[in-house]
Amino acid sequence: MNPLSFIYHELLFRPLFNLLVGITNLLPAHSVGLSILIVTVLVRLILLPPSFHQAKQMQKNQTKMGEVKDKIKKIQQQHKNDKAKQAEATLTIYRQAGINPASGCLPLIIQLPILIALYRVFFIGMGPETFAYLYSFITPPSSTQLSFIGINLTQASPYLAFLAGLFQLILMRQAKPAAATMPTDNDQSAQMMASMQKNMMYIFPVMTVFISLQLPAALALYWVASTIFGIVQQYIFKRYLKLSSGLAV
Repeated sequence: MNPLSFIYHELLFRPLFNLLVGITNLLPAHSVGLSILIVTVLVRLILLPPSFHQAKQMQKNQTKMGEVKDKIKKIQQQHKNDKAKQAEATLTIYRQAGINPASGCLPLIIQLPILIALYRVFFIGMGPETFAYLYSFITPPSSTQLSFIGINLTQASPYLAFLAGLFQLILMRQAKPAAATMPTDNDQSAQMMASMQKNMMYIFPVMTVFISLQLPAALALYWVASTIFGIVQQYIFKRYLKLSSGLAV
């Protein structure tokens, strides 16, 4: 096992799997569905500080980009036939204004491996073949309840798949005002970006439904819970923390 695989397995996947099994052991009737909800909320709460940091960085960049909007337009006119010089001059203005497009990426980079590990935990499920991942102090559950609100979590659920897509659409529509705060130029690249954002707002929820229909309902349940958390997080960021943009992974 290479070092990266070892770090992923021992520091992310295995602790999360043991957390899921440990909580399942403590719950009445060993409900796997309720355990998935609890673990999802716990992980999202742990990731809340980096999400907040990223949202603040995004807002700062958006504000500063609005301040240099006229300078960017002037550069586009001066170097309209030389994209290389246009890009170089734009980066210079960004640097002088203290705009760092990558400044909000570090929290996202930190979060993604954790969310991927959590996804895999729910994907492999619980059974004799997966209990080998348990720590010595975690007891395998003698039985598990794999039915949640009448849904078998080991099989695909059209109901949960639809909810996952619906909440994803709500989340993306909720984030739309944040996109509107970006500088709006009449150039072709700005129009293309706006068109892509509009299309993704509907394409991604459809993809969410399609993917959820191909996977066990346990994953769709995780997706629904995580997206609802993202909606609440986005609302709090905007309403109470006065952030014009938020991150809901």
